[in-house]
Amino acid sequence: MSDSVESPLQVPFDPQALIRQAIEASKRAYVPYSRFRVGSALLDAEGGVHLGCNVENAAYSPTNCAERTALFRAIADGHAAQSFRAIAVVGDTDGPIAPCGVCRQVMMELCAPDMPVVMANLHGEYTITTVSALLPGAFTSKDLG
Repeated sequence: MSDSVESPLQVPFDPQALIRQAIEASKRAYVPYSRFRVGSALLDAEGGVHLGCNVENAAYSPTNCAERTALFRAIADGHAAQSFRAIAVVGDTDGPIAPCGVCRQVMMELCAPDMPVVMANLHGEYTITTVSALLPGAFTSKDLG
């Protein structure tokens, strides 16, 4: 992989730097039940990075994934939907970790369809795809009429 990739806004970003930040975010995960730490780093249009980690709950369904935590945090910090440049997600998995279906749906709502998604593991392996490639045929606001 090259050291930098063009984002939808045609601004290069460094996937490995984003992965390193996602790894740091994973160390903050609240995972008393699964012990499965996941971290995410979301790059905004100004070059700022919003970290996210998974936060579990004994009832399970209120649990929030790292990707959604980063996205919701950025929105709460005043960044506009569709303005993000890239997101990285990392987990302690054999191969690069992929976002769950709920996170893919949220990314379709809040990110540009061609925004890069860096999927990585703690062993240095990663792959880059796009939001739209992760969820073909997604339900979007256009479906609401």
